[in-house]
Amino acid sequence: MTQVASTPERQIPAGAAVRDDDNAVVNVEALGRALLGKWADVRLQARALAATEALHTPAGLSYTEHRERVMTQMKLLADSKAVHRAFPAYVGGEDNHGGNVAGFDELVVADPSLQIKAGVQWGLFGGAVMHLGTREHHEKWLPGIMNLEIPGCFAMTETGHGSDVASIATTAEYDPAAEEFIINTPFRAAWKDYIGNAAVHGRAAVVFAHLITAGVDHGVHAFYVDLRNDDGFLPGIGGEDDGVKGGLNGIDNGRLHFTNVRIPRTNLLNRYGDVAADGTYTSPIESPGRRFFTMIGTLVQGRVSLDGAAVAASKMALKTAIQYGTERRQFNGASDITEEVLMDYQQHQRRLLPRLATTYAAAFAHEELLQKFDDVFSGAHDTDEDRQDLETLAAGLKSLSTWHALDTLQEAREATGGAGFLAENRLTALRADLDIYVTFEGDNTVLLQLVAKRLLADYAKEFVGADFGVLARYAVGQATDRTMHRTGLRQIVQAFADTGSEKKSAIALRDPRTQRDLLTDRVGTMVAEVAGALREARRLPKDKGAAVFNNNQHDLIEAARAHSELLQWEAFTRALENIEDDGTRQVMTWLRDLFGLCLIEKNLSWYLMHGRLSSQRARTLGPYINRLLAKIRPHALDLVDAFGYGPDHLRASIASGAEKARQDEAMEYQRLMRASGASPVDEKILIQRKKQAAKAKR
Repeated sequence: MTQVASTPERQIPAGAAVRDDDNAVVNVEALGRALLGKWADVRLQARALAATEALHTPAGLSYTEHRERVMTQMKLLADSKAVHRAFPAYVGGEDNHGGNVAGFDELVVADPSLQIKAGVQWGLFGGAVMHLGTREHHEKWLPGIMNLEIPGCFAMTETGHGSDVASIATTAEYDPAAEEFIINTPFRAAWKDYIGNAAVHGRAAVVFAHLITAGVDHGVHAFYVDLRNDDGFLPGIGGEDDGVKGGLNGIDNGRLHFTNVRIPRTNLLNRYGDVAADGTYTSPIESPGRRFFTMIGTLVQGRVSLDGAAVAASKMALKTAIQYGTERRQFNGASDITEEVLMDYQQHQRRLLPRLATTYAAAFAHEELLQKFDDVFSGAHDTDEDRQDLETLAAGLKSLSTWHALDTLQEAREATGGAGFLAENRLTALRADLDIYVTFEGDNTVLLQLVAKRLLADYAKEFVGADFGVLARYAVGQATDRTMHRTGLRQIVQAFADTGSEKKSAIALRDPRTQRDLLTDRVGTMVAEVAGALREARRLPKDKGAAVFNNNQHDLIEAARAHSELLQWEAFTRALENIEDDGTRQVMTWLRDLFGLCLIEKNLSWYLMHGRLSSQRARTLGPYINRLLAKIRPHALDLVDAFGYGPDHLRASIASGAEKARQDEAMEYQRLMRASGASPVDEKILIQRKKQAAKAKR
């Protein structure tokens, strides 16, 4: 089991106002257990594995060297059976879907290239065979996929079509005489592109193509296709190396193309659609659209995994930056002798602590997403509505967490100055590697549009009086509030209530009911406004309707973002209920308040323009956030220590305590110099003495 690294003595910010209720103490061990969640044992096993030197990649390798090192590391993962948990028990797996993703999350700690290559092999390639194939396919191919005898590719994305999977151009036309499918990429833009394992290591692929039989296109299906043998590509198959990328250079991404490549009829992964020997197509799902989304929905594991990996990367970045910020001293503020610790500066707290609060919110939301994912794929709760909920949650949370990871890594890099730019501290490498996460498994902006469409559908159900389920909680009680907002009554009522002390306004903002109301109301109002604007589009010709939708696309996506942020806030609030230690719960409540109030501050113009906040109450927001920062500051190291990442995980010298040793050495040197009386006189002091002497003569 990996132990939490010891850290230097906590530093109380100079001049911070400490009240009686500010004496809370964080129980780091208990908070760490809460963060580990349901699959704690799996996470700890994965962290222990990620801490082993054999899975680490030194900086400075060429991309070809990096690729081969990662492939060697993949074999270590296969031998340790650390990546087989989700596969069926009858082929040597554990049928443990949630635990599998929980363990996968932690591989980013070792090397993001290793994590993503493992995700391609066992999550995408193996996952497609498992979820889209039948037991016959499982028994034929999964053992080789699991032990890495069959390194594989997930060949969905094309040069001409990325997130728009339904529009890919690759075809698989059935030849009944030979009982074979013929795979073709009919033009250059139809080549499969950015495909992990395609450039060097892939021996087979799950290829997504339009299934055509008897002259009918039945839409996109998945086919198992052998790619290479020891001599290279098989006949009819070709490809190119994508070359050096902006990050993740341990993965051999490449392009694939197919010219009259014949595969057996039984290589169709036929769980949701099958072709008989005579070419007759059958499917258990009659609707082509629903069939397509059901097949694609089974592959949601990738988005769930990226959400967790992004949270883990944010934790590492903040542990490094906050550890350094509590040790690094810069400028003499309150003392002529001792320089200030960076974390004692309010602006430094503003840079890092709100991102710490967001990381906690994202972590708690990910744990709930993971539980939802496990419920669906274990069969515990696997209705159509459950799958739609899972897809929507994964799309929204993956978008927020991957964007947040990039933002946090960049801020951590800047907050650690030149030291953070050194490769040995990993922040720049992690930032480069995680850049692609925002477009992996669906571009974030496109994913938020998916969330928004679900919100509109739920809103429409509410409009006709239907019970639209858990994802539309934002609409509860909105009717009365909308009436007040439209008439301006709400603003008048609040302005009246706000007259009086500033403290009263601040207290109202820290009330979780107020935060929930403000966050919920914004989502509900935004969805209602967009729904109203789009209502007439349904009656217009297709081109004009598309134009109306396009004119409202930004507002639609912002509503989806606001909804996903609300889900994170609610997950954080639910997590507080499970924290038994009073001191820890108090500090975590401050952190939850910081997250909620920073969301409101970020969108303050919306709240003012829509009359949700009076200008008087809005003016109390910034000062109250600053007071929260001062409350949280003494606990910053405890909060990042609870993440559970030690030196072997971080592998960053600036998070090792070395900076504190340097600062202590410098202060001791200055102390000894002053005590010896041998210190040179500061020129400014000499000038001051001369001025005083001249003044005395006058």
